[in-house]
Formats: sequence, structure tokens, C-alpha cells
Amino acid sequence: MSPQPEHAQGARTGRDVRIVVIGAGLSGIGAAVRLRQEGFHDLLVLEKAQELGGTWRDNTYPGCACDVPSALYCYSFAPNPGWSRTFAHRREIHDYLRATAGRFGVAEALRCGVEVLRARWDGTGGRWRLETTGGPYSAAVLVLATGPWHRPLWPDVPGLESFAGPVVHTARWDHSVDLTGRRVAVVGSGASAVQVVPAIQERAAAVHLFQRTAQWLLPKPDFPTSRAFSWCLRRAPAAQRALRAVQYGVQEGFGYAFRHPALVRPLQGAARVHLRLAVPDRRLRRALTPDYRLGCKRLLTSSDYYPALARPHVHLHPTALAAVEKDRLTGADGTRAEADVLVLATGFRMGELPLASGVHGADGRTLHETWGDGPQAYLGTSVAGFPNLFLLLGPNLLSGASSAVTVVEAQLAYLAGALARLRRGGHVSFDVRPAVQASYNAAVQRALRTTVYNSGGCSSYYLRSGGRNTFCWPWSTGRLTRRLSRFEPGDYTWSGGP
Repeated sequence: MSPQPEHAQGARTGRDVRIVVIGAGLSGIGAAVRLRQEGFHDLLVLEKAQELGGTWRDNTYPGCACDVPSALYCYSFAPNPGWSRTFAHRREIHDYLRATAGRFGVAEALRCGVEVLRARWDGTGGRWRLETTGGPYSAAVLVLATGPWHRPLWPDVPGLESFAGPVVHTARWDHSVDLTGRRVAVVGSGASAVQVVPAIQERAAAVHLFQRTAQWLLPKPDFPTSRAFSWCLRRAPAAQRALRAVQYGVQEGFGYAFRHPALVRPLQGAARVHLRLAVPDRRLRRALTPDYRLGCKRLLTSSDYYPALARPHVHLHPTALAAVEKDRLTGADGTRAEADVLVLATGFRMGELPLASGVHGADGRTLHETWGDGPQAYLGTSVAGFPNLFLLLGPNLLSGASSAVTVVEAQLAYLAGALARLRRGGHVSFDVRPAVQASYNAAVQRALRTTVYNSGGCSSYYLRSGGRNTFCWPWSTGRLTRRLSRFEPGDYTWSGGP
């Protein structure tokens, strides 16, 4: 979707608007649609890339797909009965986002190729002042929809820059690099590695996987959707809602087990059976068996990862990559391998909001400075000292089982309620009370102590270096949706107006 002229419908000057949404991925598109439905047409979406799509635009590596069932990975206001598989691939999701944006007229508000560099709250004017690559913008309300899966994490490995061949990160895949008949080394064993290794091993002459930590893996019931089934879903919306409810119930079942770690044992048993059936070699099975509880790290599912690792030309190195020297790779245990192409499946800088160092609040401090030992917000959405600012997919809202779409829509209901109250009361700004935010976050951290996320015996991106969990929601998704459905004005201080 190309950039639009700056005289969008409803905008006063094209740069001075009521609401600016930063980011045109899943959450940003959802925000634009929901807010316009609520009557907020004086709105812009600023996207630094040349088209919308977020993580589904950026991640084009072979095998990239969603690990949440397709029926749950679409907006409630734009259900999609036409998914081709139980778990949609990235191209299909990207197409869905583009189609949804087109259907709901998001193009009228979208500005592609505009990167926000800094945002500063102007208390005198009651507005956010934005510096961008396309010049200044301002807004009464700022919505950060930049998402947690955005900035690739590059490993700090001595000699990495000396590698003789191409170095490709899964989040920035280079399709000009041909893997056919070449020796490929893959670094990482998380979600992207589980998808990319099976997809590339058939072309490569050899694949060397450097696995720092073994992962629990459950089989992935990923099947093509028949035309007859899709036809039924289109003709019978109730059937589509029922399918969504069933898949939601399954995901919530995982979440319940993660909140009650004793219930994880049957899932671990199923994962062990899955591993035993797929990998005959006892030594390889031992290297692939984690030493922590399932759910402590992000839950992974795949039915082709283990069979790929069992292939004779695929070699597992159960160690971290410690050094690179031209085409020679050395593991922390002394293991050596030679490769022509290096694939970094090392994920993202989770917990690091891309704009945290450039968003200045009421006292001039940035989000990064305010957060100190890790991000926190009230209901993962509002941050004390940052009036009229909203985070989408903010701290402590996701888990190992919830759908990001469900969380975003719950937040958008809260955002719509907040803005309706702001408009109805004639106020200029509102800011969450520090005591309310502190009390809420203390309750979240207490509830997380007994979950598998905190007590499962592993290190993960859920936890900061001090042990504080800044990622996970400790209760059910239903509780999150109910809590965010009610905007409580008393939780905030209000400025200006009557």
C-alpha cells in the first residue's frame, strides 16, 4: 500500500491531528479501524516502511508461519473463513492484513515511508510533538503500535564479521542467497529455527544447527483446509464462531496449565513421546531433551523439525556458537563445523520498545529512562508521566498461549473507552496515577511467581536480568478481556476542560 496525500479526510492540516498511531502492523491496523469506527477520523498512521504489515512484512524466511491457529489470528470485525491451513503461512497473513486495511479504508490515514525519530509531550499545548523523517507532526493522543517482534537480535560472537560467506538473519531474509548444495550453519533453536531448518534442509548439502538450549516441542496439527470446509464457514458464520471458540479453549487450556505448573507434566509426557517417535537415535534425543519445565520458554509446535534433525546431512551441535573464523565455526564445547552460509535464527530484542529512548514524557525523561530495570505499564497500556500515550502489546500482556489479536482487540476497547471519556469530558489530557500503576504491577509480579514462566527453571526473554517478568500476563485471557473492557476514569488524573 503506497503513501497517500497529506490532505486525508478529517485531518485539519495533514500534520496536526487528533491521534497518531505509530506502526502499521497487526496492532496499528487494528487501531486505525477501531478508532475510525468509534468516530475518530482525525487520525494518521505513520509507518517507516514502504508498506504495511509489520512482522508479517519483515519476516520472509522459508517456512515462516503463525504458531497460533488461523481461526484465532484474525480480527473479530474481519473474520476470515478462507484460511488455507490450520496455521496460516506468513504470506497469507500479510495478504489478510492488506485486504483488511483496504476494506476498512485505512489507506486514507496511512503515511508510509515516515519514520518517527522522537516524540515529546508538550504540556503547554497539550500535544505530542513528533520529529519524523517526513518532517514534524503533532497529535493530542499518541498510540505506539510498534510491536515486540521488530528489532532483530544479532548475537555477540567473536569473529562474526569475518565470516567468509553471506550472513542472513531470519527477520531480514536475503532471497538472493541460494542455499542449494551449500553448507549452511543455523544459530539458534527457537521459533524461527524450528520453522526454517525443515524448510531449507532439502536444498542444502549440509546443515549445522548450533543449539544453546534444547526446546520442548509438541506436534503441530497443521493441515490444509478443504474447499468444502471453507465454503461451510463462509455460509455458516456460527460454524466459524464455534471453530474459533474450540481453538480458543485449547489455547486457554495450555495457559491454565502454565499457571498451575503441576499440570504441565502430561504435556511434557506428550512432548517426550513426540520426540521418541520422531528421533530414533538415543544420543540425539538426549541432546534435544530440555532440563526445565515445558512452558518456561515460549511453547513451540512442529511436526517436521525433529524429522529434519534426524536426516543424515543435518548435524546438531548442542552448544552455543562461541567463535567464527572465515568459514570455520567453533562451539562453546569445542565443536567445529565449516559452512558457506550462516543463518542467524536468534529472534528479536524482546522487551525493548523500539521508540523507548525517543519518547519524552511530561518531565522530559524518556520511557527508557523511566523504566530503568524494565518496562512496566498500567494494564500494559498506560505509563505514568506520559499523558495521552497508549502502548499496544505492552508489558505483561502476552503469554505462551494467547493470541496477539485477542490482546490487541481488548486493548483497543480500552483505548476507545478512554478517548470517548476524554472527548465527552472536554479534557485536554489524562495520565494514569503512579500509585495505581505501582499497585497493579505489584499484583502482576505476585501472581507470576507461581506460574511456570517464573518457576520453570529456565532463562527466557520473559525475564529481565534481575528476574522480573516483563512479558507475561499471569491470569486467563478472559480475565484480560474483561478487565480491559472497563475504563475507570478514577485511575487517572485529568487536566484542562470543565
